[in-house]
Amino acid sequence: MEYQTQKKSWFSRNWPWVVPLGGCLTLICIFILFIGTAIFGVSKALTGATPYQEGLDKAQSDEYIIQVLGEPIETNGIMSGSLQYHNSIGTADISIPIKGPNGEAQLYIIGTKENEKWRYSEMYVIIEESNEQVDLLWDQKDHTIEEEDNF
Repeated sequence: MEYQTQKKSWFSRNWPWVVPLGGCLTLICIFILFIGTAIFGVSKALTGATPYQEGLDKAQSDEYIIQVLGEPIETNGIMSGSLQYHNSIGTADISIPIKGPNGEAQLYIIGTKENEKWRYSEMYVIIEESNEQVDLLWDQKDHTIEEEDNF
């Protein structure tokens, strides 16, 4: 008499460790995707804000900053600080790392918004190598910018 044994499938033999491990990996992947999406969304909202854009535009068009850092001048990391907006009133106290082919710097912006107008009390760049501070508002008597906000 000859007995034939039927071999179990790979999944039948290994399901006790595959199911829990696969479920945990799926949950971890979903969590990482959720966190990444949240960070990207917040970052996109902040980089679209008027003070961020206005400060970056002024730094990118300032002749002395271009001379020191070179062109193109672009962001070099994540913005830090505080950017708040509620009922047509806002405050900005932010720092943006920037860089060019010749060096790096930090852009600082401090301002308030009332009735759809941003008024900047300070907007300057500190060059990393020399620790030199360059005022970006030197040519303006009134530091008010009228623009709609995107955050």
